[in-house]
Amino acid sequence: MKTEDMVMISIDDHVVEPADIFEKHFPKSLMDQAPKLTAHPRNPNVQAWQFQGTVVGSSGLNAVVSWPKHEWGMDPTGYAEMRPGVYDMDLRVRDMDANGTLAATLFATFPGFAGTHLASLPDKKLSLAALKAFNDWVVGEVPDAHPGRFIPIGIIPFYDAEESVKEIERIAAMGCRSISIPETPYGVGEGYPDFKSGHWDPIFEACVEHNIVLSLHIGGGINLVKRPAGFNIDDMMILTPLISTIAATDIMLSGAFQKFPDLKVAMSEGGVGWVAPWLDRLDRHIVNQSWTGTSFLPAGMSPTDVWRKNFLACYITEPSGLNNRHRLGVDTIAWECDYPHSDSTWPNSPEMLKEELDACECTDEEIDKITFANAAKFFDWDPFEHIPREEATVGALRARAGDVDISETSKEEYRRRYELANSGS
Repeated sequence: MKTEDMVMISIDDHVVEPADIFEKHFPKSLMDQAPKLTAHPRNPNVQAWQFQGTVVGSSGLNAVVSWPKHEWGMDPTGYAEMRPGVYDMDLRVRDMDANGTLAATLFATFPGFAGTHLASLPDKKLSLAALKAFNDWVVGEVPDAHPGRFIPIGIIPFYDAEESVKEIERIAAMGCRSISIPETPYGVGEGYPDFKSGHWDPIFEACVEHNIVLSLHIGGGINLVKRPAGFNIDDMMILTPLISTIAATDIMLSGAFQKFPDLKVAMSEGGVGWVAPWLDRLDRHIVNQSWTGTSFLPAGMSPTDVWRKNFLACYITEPSGLNNRHRLGVDTIAWECDYPHSDSTWPNSPEMLKEELDACECTDEEIDKITFANAAKFFDWDPFEHIPREEATVGALRARAGDVDISETSKEEYRRRYELANSGS
């Protein structure tokens, strides 16, 4: 297979919410209390969302795509400094074309990847309104405006199981294919019930009923790992993906798959390198440590069986992980771009991925599975419903994006263009 013949679906991309999202989707009766853009207290030259007395802005690492690396960092940034495709979905699709990406999921920024920021605020009625507004945009508006380009993924008020089930039912009717939930709920903020507590059972049941995937994105569980005083950003960025091992262990041992054998879990941005030794350990544990009397798997199934039936791993760039693909099961690996975050391979994703696939001697069938087919099957989403395969390849998408500027561009230059475009002249 040639690079230009690949079809690529990313199961982990991110979005910075557009400035008008709440003007369009927040209840009119509560508009005076809706999230509003304001000057960031740490840098008045950039914008932040103010909601329920709290100010939250995007850090640089959430929107570094096409910046020179010496400008990357954790300082707040605003719309003027970002590549417009970060928040403008018309331009996002153009950026996807330039990268040969057919479709992607969009994880939230202001609400938190899994709605954890909204969950931390005191007025849960207002938080629920903001959450629904985000879902109306990301599950409803965006996929409708760009058919075949986005796999709809929403968020839920996970702290309230009853309201969560209602929201799952509501967004399922809109075509939602996945919800993002905290990877380790007990490690978020003040802590929420874990997966074996029973709190999540109605949520799991609703997901199974509506064939919705649970996406467990990395990030929320990093506080579970005790680090020495003064640890820096390198610690966090290196170790965060490994929290997926804890999250997967939590849900595997929770008994969830005994109660809900068809529950589906996508481990978002966690990589695949940890999976093979983790499965080795689990498979041996249930035999060697049978004295514990613990029963957490469906009858007759091993941890490897459950992994291959119920899980999907997320792959950016990890050659050693691909070498273990047969241990995991090739059907359990899916690609991600992670646009516009610092781990992203945009705009050279096809070349970088193809080089690693070839180095591991993947067959054409394996390439198709990893680049799009596994994700399409797992999320029960037809990649060619709106766009024929011959128009969905890397080569075909890039052919219509020849005018998209993919060059390295500074924050200062983006600000100059933004101010010029919004000057009214």
